[in-house]
Amino acid sequence: MGVLRLILTIVFIIICIALTVLVLMQEGKSAGLGAISGVAETYWGKNKGRSMEGLLVKVTTALAVGFIVIAAVLNINAF
Repeated sequence: MGVLRLILTIVFIIICIALTVLVLMQEGKSAGLGAISGVAETYWGKNKGRSMEGLLVKVTTALAVGFIVIAAVLNINAF
């Protein structure tokens, strides 16, 4: 069981580093600025899910879920 804990810890550290890098790569989101300046009406605003920024958001969400799940599993101390 110690091997499984070691593997999960290594995966957890890799996810932590990747999550940090991905969050730093994303653009800042100003509160309400899109509604005021009309950013939502641009091509990039309409197709955000298909752009690189949309991909970063999806990968960040998946890594955050993995982070929470592995943190909970490592905290159980069952192995």
